[in-house]
Amino acid sequence: MNQNSLFGASSKHLAELSAMGDPLEKLDRTIEWAIFRPLLEKAFRRERKSNAGRPPYDYLLMFKILVLQHIYNLSDEQIQYQILDRHSFRRFLGLGDEDRVPDQKTIWLFRETLTQCGAVRQLFDKFDRYLNQAGYRAQKGQIVDAALVEVPRQRNRPEEKELLKNGVIPHDWERKPAKLRQKDLDARWTKKNGQSYYGYKNHLNVDVKHKLIRDYEVTPADIHDSRVLPEILDADNTGRGFWGDSAYRSREIDRELKKRKKRNCIQYKGYRDRPLTARQRILNRLRSAVRARVEHVNERIDSMIGRWIRCIGLMRAGSRIGMTNLVYNLRRYAYLTGRV
Repeated sequence: MNQNSLFGASSKHLAELSAMGDPLEKLDRTIEWAIFRPLLEKAFRRERKSNAGRPPYDYLLMFKILVLQHIYNLSDEQIQYQILDRHSFRRFLGLGDEDRVPDQKTIWLFRETLTQCGAVRQLFDKFDRYLNQAGYRAQKGQIVDAALVEVPRQRNRPEEKELLKNGVIPHDWERKPAKLRQKDLDARWTKKNGQSYYGYKNHLNVDVKHKLIRDYEVTPADIHDSRVLPEILDADNTGRGFWGDSAYRSREIDRELKKRKKRNCIQYKGYRDRPLTARQRILNRLRSAVRARVEHVNERIDSMIGRWIRCIGLMRAGSRIGMTNLVYNLRRYAYLTGRV
């Protein structure tokens, strides 16, 4: 390959990618990224003591790197490599072939700063307001569901587990700061369908019409789905219907829904001495057709994080999962507008 063809390769390859329908190019054109800038700048606002040293990377650039990470489920090291390697990634980020690429430590520090100041939740809420203004209000009712997200399993002794359940840090951990930093004090064990899981739960509220995530809450895995329901109920949804699986069925929730003037469409639950009636089975089938929409959301999220993340603590898990929920909404909005 001669020198002229080498320099012309990038533009030629990008043109070919565009002709094939590069989804990242379409996503980039759809999202009004500037709406996130004020919140990002606020999260990193601090006085510079001097003008010495290398200036920081643009905050929107770093934010879009996190978006790429969650779309393709890449580690900090992997995303740095892929940005250097892929034309489509650099175009999405607005980087030329000669521009500097943030290293993995810079990417980690950016995400950690957003995590410590709780900015991910604010970014999610900001985009939700943008969706409402763009004509995508929550409509036709709401569906709730909780998905397990696992983290690396801790090998703790039974007495240590008992102390952690009571909110007490084992004494020998406190004397070993290096060991304590590697211990997840917030993740919990739970069982589902006879299988054990260790980690957290992503509690979602999805509107029926647009299949957008309207609210979420991240908790340890042992928190029952129904306990989070009052916190994620959407009062702004134009529909009265409320769908959920049988884990949400209880007298307390039925009273809560009546108080909020919502129509209870939760799946009925059968018991050994009280099986479902024929009418309840028919209603369950009808309600499943609507409730399945939240399963589509969970499947898309699974493709991004695979229900497994590598981090320690509820704060970092909440930030990772919250960012995944935001990225889902970004991609869903692009799909609804017909641009992806």
